[in-house]
Amino acid sequence: MVSYSSIPLEKFSDVYSSTTELSSVALGGKIVSVSDEFFAEASHLLLIEPAPKLTGQFGPNGALYSGWESRRHNPTYDWCIIKLGTTGTLVGFDIDTTHFNGNEAPAVSVEAVLSPTEVQVPDDVKWTEILPKVKTGPSSRHLFTIPESSKINYVKLNMYPDGGIARFRVYGHVSPVYPQNTCEPFDLAHVFAGGRVVFTSDQHFGVGSNLILPGRGKDMGDGWETKRSRQRDHKDWVIIKLGVPAILSTAEIDTIHFKGNFPESVDLHALQSTEEVPESDSPQWSPILPRTKLGPHRKHFFQLENVERSVYTHIKATIYPDGGIKRVRIVGVRADNVGSASTIGAPDKTNVDTASGVGFPITRSLVTTRPIKVVPVLPLTPEAFAAFGQVIEAYGDHAAAPRNTKITPANMGTASKFHKLALVNSTYPPNSNETTGLSVYRCKPAELSNGELELKVLERHPFTNQAFIPMGGGPAGGEALNDPGEAYLVVVAQNGSSDKPDIASIRAFIANAGQGIMYKTAIWHQPMTVLYKAMDFTCVETQIGNGDAADCEINELAGEDVVIKLKVQG
Repeated sequence: MVSYSSIPLEKFSDVYSSTTELSSVALGGKIVSVSDEFFAEASHLLLIEPAPKLTGQFGPNGALYSGWESRRHNPTYDWCIIKLGTTGTLVGFDIDTTHFNGNEAPAVSVEAVLSPTEVQVPDDVKWTEILPKVKTGPSSRHLFTIPESSKINYVKLNMYPDGGIARFRVYGHVSPVYPQNTCEPFDLAHVFAGGRVVFTSDQHFGVGSNLILPGRGKDMGDGWETKRSRQRDHKDWVIIKLGVPAILSTAEIDTIHFKGNFPESVDLHALQSTEEVPESDSPQWSPILPRTKLGPHRKHFFQLENVERSVYTHIKATIYPDGGIKRVRIVGVRADNVGSASTIGAPDKTNVDTASGVGFPITRSLVTTRPIKVVPVLPLTPEAFAAFGQVIEAYGDHAAAPRNTKITPANMGTASKFHKLALVNSTYPPNSNETTGLSVYRCKPAELSNGELELKVLERHPFTNQAFIPMGGGPAGGEALNDPGEAYLVVVAQNGSSDKPDIASIRAFIANAGQGIMYKTAIWHQPMTVLYKAMDFTCVETQIGNGDAADCEINELAGEDVVIKLKVQG
């Protein structure tokens, strides 16, 4: 006898909050075949949004419903075969007959199978019943739990004898999928890697579990969005349990579709815990990304801090004061492949993969006695670069520009002007007779070795900021490169206590030919370094005469304790 339990609707969060909706179209769930869908297509069963009321609307076959509805007078039963978005173990169902009243399915059952081949019709495989025939009523949600099943990738929903069902949600746990290369970095928070959102402080408009879904979604409805706060110093947060304990490297926070309601800023914390849901205010949380401003309608990429020698199981993302985020990606490597937390990064260890580009590894080189520190190269974004300068670029969608950017029509309506994205300034001593002008740099491409480049020198201009504008046709708004050769590196560091570059603060970015940069005064930076093919840059700077020694300080890194490698992904 198949066992099950009926769950009251008010207990939904308690029962299903740490599970994944495996059938959702957002995960790739799809209808494979159906016995009959004369009045309403079965594909509605898997939609993310609740079923809307369509009273009074009619199509060629009759009244319209958002759900699956078959013809009347079936002598046996109707069925629908669903391929889950990913393989997993099942623990329960939400069978929703909302707005079906008088034409609802009176009873249902569920069968399941794990099949390596496509299942088209019921007779293709031998099904196992996992939810016996249960009664369902009109316009209501019916929640059922079952003992956790074995691995499943297909389910068959049966309704007796016919009628309508608005939504069918299958809950369970993902069977994680990891890269074959055990040292390859991947998104540890991703739902397919076994990541789970285990707590959200508020999810008034969009649920937290959307943050780890595949892709970038279709609108604000498939992200995480909190209600507007009216309290001073308000914040909202979400806790994500990673698919596996890991050494972290970088984060990606995507605000696509959130144009006027993105968070003002965000920070990230991490901890290692055996608990499913750690306490939100536990002192064990370590900061891995300081509070950083966010922008609207685009991806943000960040190198994480305090991750070099730590294994983490959970991430807490805190937004200030409220708003919406589409996706959170946390990139790193599985901890079981790089040793324990007590040994990771130790100079005499050779099991740390410096080729992975994780960003933290420090290990001995075979050709030098100095350890190697790998710095990941991330796409250039205004928010991640803000501590070092400004990004100078246009945006095809004006709503994606940083907040408070002044944008006006120009050129008789044929152009848009993005005003004063960076201001030229200098702090030379009085009577230095400095002048501001334009110069051109023609840069040969750097040679990469296995996608890496050694950082050998950093320079700074102690009295002036400095802009570099590519003299080429690049895409607008930080989109994909028109040409894989239209790229250059931007490598920066803050000043350290010894008046030399702070090695721990080094950040590396890849920019395209539609992005210029303005270094802040006295920011350490790598000389212009282009990738793949030569590029020309216009340089805007203030100099004394033609640029004497006072304009530029150069620091060779040969004397540093570590060899610094820049890891260019892809």
